[in-house]
Amino acid sequence: MSNFSQLKDLVMSLEGDFEKFYDKQNSAAGTRVRKGMQELKNMAQTIRTEVQNQKNEAAPAAPAKAAPAAKKAAPAKKK
Repeated sequence: MSNFSQLKDLVMSLEGDFEKFYDKQNSAAGTRVRKGMQELKNMAQTIRTEVQNQKNEAAPAAPAKAAPAAKKAAPAKKK
């Protein structure tokens, strides 16, 4: 769960720079926002990979069973 905490901390740490960039048009804050967003992207990819690996290790997938073939309707009887 520490990854989630790190993710939240990163987002919260960027709040001031977002305000400075959008409200005060501070271009240096924009650079910090872009850098932080890149870190966020990398962190998200790392978490996605960890989740996928844990999911794959946790339960080996059972072999998929083939669906039974649909039965054909009997031909209609002639009168």
